[in-house]
Amino acid sequence: MELAKFLSIARGDAPADLLLRNGRVINVLTGEIVVADVAIAEDTIIGVGSGYSAATEIDLGGRYLCPGLIDAHVHIESSMVTPPQFARAVVPHGTTTVIADPHEIANVLGAAGIRYMLDSSAGLPLSVYINLPSCVPATHLGTAGAALEADDLLPMADLEQVIGLAEFMNVPGAVMGLPGALEKLVAFRGRVIDGHAPGVTGRWLQAYIGAGPASDHECTTVEEMLEKLRLGMVIFIRESTAAKNLRTLVPAITPYNSRRCAFCSDDRHPADLIDEGHIDHLLRLAIAEGLEPVTAIQMATLNAAEWFRLRDRGAIAPGKRADLVVFSNLKEFRAEMVFAGGKLVAREGQPVGEWEIKALDDTYARNTVKVNAEQLNLRIPALRDHIRAIEIIPDQIVTNQLITPVKKMGGLAVAAPERDLLKIVVVERHRGTGNVGAGFVRGLGLKRGAIAGSVGHDAHNLIVAGCDDDSMLTAIRAVQAMGGGLVATVEDSVVASVPLPIAGLMSEQPIETVRRQMDALINAVHELGSTLHDPFMTLSFLALEVIPHLKLTDRGLVDVDKFDFVPLFAD
Repeated sequence: MELAKFLSIARGDAPADLLLRNGRVINVLTGEIVVADVAIAEDTIIGVGSGYSAATEIDLGGRYLCPGLIDAHVHIESSMVTPPQFARAVVPHGTTTVIADPHEIANVLGAAGIRYMLDSSAGLPLSVYINLPSCVPATHLGTAGAALEADDLLPMADLEQVIGLAEFMNVPGAVMGLPGALEKLVAFRGRVIDGHAPGVTGRWLQAYIGAGPASDHECTTVEEMLEKLRLGMVIFIRESTAAKNLRTLVPAITPYNSRRCAFCSDDRHPADLIDEGHIDHLLRLAIAEGLEPVTAIQMATLNAAEWFRLRDRGAIAPGKRADLVVFSNLKEFRAEMVFAGGKLVAREGQPVGEWEIKALDDTYARNTVKVNAEQLNLRIPALRDHIRAIEIIPDQIVTNQLITPVKKMGGLAVAAPERDLLKIVVVERHRGTGNVGAGFVRGLGLKRGAIAGSVGHDAHNLIVAGCDDDSMLTAIRAVQAMGGGLVATVEDSVVASVPLPIAGLMSEQPIETVRRQMDALINAVHELGSTLHDPFMTLSFLALEVIPHLKLTDRGLVDVDKFDFVPLFAD
């Protein structure tokens, strides 16, 4: 708002627009809880205290009032819905700002995908800031739909919604100063650069941090977190659908290092957003694990705002943006009222008012699955007696490398569902190259049939795992016919599916509709034998060649520790 108007109201010469009376204000700047009124005009906090008047007053009756929650790192595409539908899911839970990395859609559509996320986020009660994708493609070991170099990113760097550079996954590129990686780090020096360094330690970690990336959301142990904190990193504690790290890491938080920690959701599917929540879910978990409540709220608000240099939010103070959450129980955080920019936008878990949703022409984002199932060869000749298999670790996206006997039939290596050993293939779906990477995976638990999807982090090729080739080919055909999506099949029948026609990643349907489709799909997969909470989120990360230890791309099996291809068959 205009400074002259702010000053007039702040002096008491004019009334505020809204006064929230009798609140217990969480002061994240000092760690105090103060009984006070909060005066608001337009989208700005005028003052905190007493003696203010306003055209409209709401008596909070002693309920708590804290700043709007901030997600420090999220891929909106992983919610499988567009930004307006994502906002409908998270704002009623108290989230008013997210720092989004659109590298999912950028790996499919390039810069046009980033523009789609920016345009479709306009006018929402959720502030969507963008960190530009640093690794499109993630590495040279897979085939993405686009490539973004420093010169492609710089034209967007000064857009109002853009903060800096998103998770820098190419650790070898950064540490070795390789072309492409080096240019991006130099181009964004002085701006926020988020990191992504799972398991990196010692001199490599120090070189990586010195190169520019200064946050990390990939910690899985207390030791890893503490080493990164000691070297100056900001740690985003993650609790996603597939990677559940919060309970492990909370014991590492102390009064001395908590200001260097924030929360992030990274990737959460519709059911988890609707049933568990968003950053509020992480707050409840952290407090239940023993974290002091005001410290937890500080991590979910001020800490993230300061790291991303969002000086207009993150605290309840004069001149700050009026993003606020009202709740009653300090140890069981549940948003009862949510204000975004001074307006009531959610009450008791439901959106309030008309949210402006911009109409977009998204035809360029559709029909992105370019695969000819009839020309694919999924057969694997049995060259030796043992194979390298991907072994899933429950509730993690890191995997083990397993050496195990192969099942042979007619000279071919085939799935052995009786040993929970399924065939897995990644099919290039952007350029029609016909690339097929093939391997085996343990931990999905299917007894029959196959599952597949066009969501395969980060290149988002078509990934399918199954008990037999017929079911796998049926799944590939079904994903192509939908223009992208998730599917479960048995032989020549489609058992259940979720269409994701926008870039093969998102649906334009309401999140409740997508959630019902996902429920039916996961239930169908459970009937096929899997016991995983969300088999498709787990499946989607088996192609991510920057997460240890063994992954599969359309070009082959990748030993992530060696950052190179390895043969499927082992001695």
